[in-house]
Amino acid sequence: MTSLAERLVPDELWELFRRVVPETVVTRPQGGGRRRSRDRECLAAIVFVATSGCSWRQLPPVFGPAWPTVYRRFARWTEARVWARLHRVILDELGAQGELDWTRFAVDSVSVRALKGGNLTGPNPTDRGKSGSKIHLVVDRSRLPISVAISAANTHDSVALQPLIAAIPPVRSRRGPRRRRPAKLHEDKGYDYAHLRQWLREQGITPRIARRSIDTSQRLGQHRWMVERTISWLSGCRRLHRRYERKPEHFLAFTAIATSLINYRRLTK
Repeated sequence: MTSLAERLVPDELWELFRRVVPETVVTRPQGGGRRRSRDRECLAAIVFVATSGCSWRQLPPVFGPAWPTVYRRFARWTEARVWARLHRVILDELGAQGELDWTRFAVDSVSVRALKGGNLTGPNPTDRGKSGSKIHLVVDRSRLPISVAISAANTHDSVALQPLIAAIPPVRSRRGPRRRRPAKLHEDKGYDYAHLRQWLREQGITPRIARRSIDTSQRLGQHRWMVERTISWLSGCRRLHRRYERKPEHFLAFTAIATSLINYRRLTK
């Protein structure tokens, strides 16, 4: 019978995770002590927290390790940038299989309320000025998340565009060298600035930006739907419905976990 940990972390996902997780060597010169919790059990518990939205203290005991152990492992892996590396490894596998479509990318953002404050939070103009954060996302034509970042909720989308595009990693291709830049990038009117258009062209990217006071909000059509669909997939990670983490790196870790799970489902489709 398949255990809960094996259902949340299938063998294929576990093999990908083993490539990026640092090996932890525990030595007890005096001998004795408790058995160290296995990484797979802790990873399954972290995925459960991410997808269910429960707090660390509500973590069911069925996973084995107690919630303080799971949280410490999560914090240690976050500091080691394990989640970003896992996201990149899965992108490489998708690229090698030809699953990534570099002809058109789309970018957008979504705001979430921050319940505990912390860095990279600010008054949300769309939520009566309540404290919040913003998730910025770049997706390919097949709606797979390529790059993700977070900022304060009052950060203008245009400010986050250049760092978001620059953060796209070099991804393997089925043929030829690694790729980092799409052919075209679709954006809404919030990105309609001359310096952004110029910067994108310098990067070899053709901007497709709706023009303020000229184009209708429906101009981007099906290309806007690409990123909106991916944002709805992110809602499957219930931990992202609200920001509970004071540390921005922990909140960013959950966004990386969510995007990794989305891409992993396409990898095993």
